[in-house]
Amino acid sequence: MISRFRTGALALATLLISSSAVLAQEAAEVAGPIVDKGDVSWMMTSSLLVLFMIVPGLALFYGGLVRSKNMLSVLMQCTLITSVVMIVWVLWGYSFAFGGAGTYWGGMSKLFLAGVTPDSTVATFTDGVELPEYVFIAFQMTFAAITPALIVGAFAERAKFSGVMLFTVLWVTFIYFPIAHMVWGEGGLILDWGALDFAGGTVVHINAGMAGLMWALVLGKRVGFGKDNMAPHSMTLTMVGAAMLWVGWFGFNAGSNLEATSGATLAMLNTFVATAAAVVSWSIVESVTRGKASGLGAASGMVAGLVAITPACGSIGPVGSIVLGLMVSPICYFFVTTIKSKFGYDDSLDVFGVHGIGGMVGAIMTGVLTASSLGGIGFGEGVTMGAQVMAQFKGVIVTILWSGIGSLILIYITKAITGIRATEEAEREGLDLASHGESAYHA
Repeated sequence: MISRFRTGALALATLLISSSAVLAQEAAEVAGPIVDKGDVSWMMTSSLLVLFMIVPGLALFYGGLVRSKNMLSVLMQCTLITSVVMIVWVLWGYSFAFGGAGTYWGGMSKLFLAGVTPDSTVATFTDGVELPEYVFIAFQMTFAAITPALIVGAFAERAKFSGVMLFTVLWVTFIYFPIAHMVWGEGGLILDWGALDFAGGTVVHINAGMAGLMWALVLGKRVGFGKDNMAPHSMTLTMVGAAMLWVGWFGFNAGSNLEATSGATLAMLNTFVATAAAVVSWSIVESVTRGKASGLGAASGMVAGLVAITPACGSIGPVGSIVLGLMVSPICYFFVTTIKSKFGYDDSLDVFGVHGIGGMVGAIMTGVLTASSLGGIGFGEGVTMGAQVMAQFKGVIVTILWSGIGSLILIYITKAITGIRATEEAEREGLDLASHGESAYHA
């Protein structure tokens, strides 16, 4: 009797579950795509983490690296760039980057966020699962904001504030938004080539690195460069800022999965270990070449590792991430010491040497380490390692040329309108007082 009861109960439960599943499926078909509250929460958190990378993270990292008389100017540049780009993003940036299909840009169909409502959604990487469009807009907005803020490190201590702000608006409009579309947007040139850039190795780091190099070449050296002491005024703030960057970068990388799924956990773990390996390898290189490992070197290695893993974090394995981290620091170290000294340009805080070169290393090696035989998730059907590396290489070259040539043109346009360099008197006094009428520190 009891056995029959259990059997009947089991049958009834099975029927109820089946019925519930059918009803849920029918409801989903009527209601449309699935929006998961966990995914929405994760993407809101990721957006805040990326903002945390910029202010205070990047601002403190760069601020500690300059002389004390220029600390406030760096904080102001990072803060105002972030604020201006957020406004531009809503007005026309989102439309240019993600407004529709196109080879080079997304068009103007979503200017001023036309057609976007709390009910509109965008697709994630899982069929049938979507995100509210507002959270996608906010997440991508933080990417757009941090990229021009990275360029600050190249012209720190000598750029004219009004010129920086004008250049920022021009640069995101004609350089960042098109590259973002080409890499991530529907019909984008680099995306259609099959290039992999999970979280922005080309879009963010190579893009900013090339713009930084152009600024350094056009501006020339800081007054007193090679003669005056230009050591960082606060390695404490630099290390605090670097640590904030590392924490915030989990939103940058794992958030690019767009869902709180196993893909995000892979990106998270890779961001841990690649960065750790890069810190270790930079410290080893310094110990061998200089006899001592420095805090500046550890912070630089931290950023180099974060940059390199950015394009690769969603497709390579943890061991491959360690290999990438160990590899990138010696290459970046060579560029920020030997190459910069050889050519004599003054990239104040090594934007090109760390972000530009680190982004190139990460982008190219993504094509290698994604191979399943090397622990990665594997290439697309019919794609060989050679073909993937070629797609990565083409994406890197397009970004170098688009950003390099375009940034150079925009710098000269800015120079003609507002000027781009502070006066020698302002440089000697410090941009805190000369540009903003206040100091970061008081005796």
